Amino acid sequence: MLLELILICLVLGGIVGVMAGLLGIGGGAIMVPALVMLFQSQGFHTGDVMHLALGTSMASIVATSYSSMRTHNANGYVSWNIVSSMSAGVLIGAFLFSFIASILSALTLSLFFAVFMAYVSIKMFLNLKPVSNRALPSNPVLALIGSAIGGVSTLVSIGGGSLTVPFLVSRNIDIKTAIGSSAAIGLPISLAATLGYVLNGTDKLSTGEFTLGYVYWPAVLAISATSFITAPIGATLAHRLPVALLKKCFAILLIVISIKVFLSFV
Repeated sequence: MLLELILICLVLGGIVGVMAGLLGIGGGAIMVPALVMLFQSQGFHTGDVMHLALGTSMASIVATSYSSMRTHNANGYVSWNIVSSMSAGVLIGAFLFSFIASILSALTLSLFFAVFMAYVSIKMFLNLKPVSNRALPSNPVLALIGSAIGGVSTLVSIGGGSLTVPFLVSRNIDIKTAIGSSAAIGLPISLAATLGYVLNGTDKLSTGEFTLGYVYWPAVLAISATSFITAPIGATLAHRLPVALLKKCFAILLIVISIKVFLSFV
């Protein structure tokens, strides 16, 4: 059972890496539905499955967030002024919302996940882009916005790119700098949320061994190993494949999968 699960997670990590590099989507959009179905098939306790999928997915994002941040920073596309202004709020929001996630039911979490992914999918399908017509707000406001981004990201297990990038672009930040800064902000989100899911899952989890809080570590290690390797492959394919068409197809698939996840808890 464990070996089978690890092999599946190695494949999942490879897919996550390619899709993230190709379409620029957060890993949680793929990992959470896949992990929910995988944990259910492995007989994990139904009440723990959604929480465990979110925590495991978030922990898996740490390595890829770090790698992405280093790459963008090496290319000069990270605004550390923005990152430092938002990071305090991001850390607090991500950590506190992990407490909220721990007391919400699997049904409520799955509904929130499905609604958020529907929002992401519609934007992706219609190729909606923010209008750059406002100035960057003050540091306290940036911190407050960061806390909201960190909180929502924790509840749906994403690095925050689908929220941070549009926000920064709407504030007249160059798209490359927005993406790079978002990647850097994704690291504290994933770290704080992972810590929160670990602490909040302690003494609550009904699932078996190899877990620490709401994080199943064999899956984290397997997903991280292959996604770290395949992300550059996806980035390379982005220059050769019809990305606009692929995004529309994936948007439809994402809505279907998210609805399936929600219905599995009804």
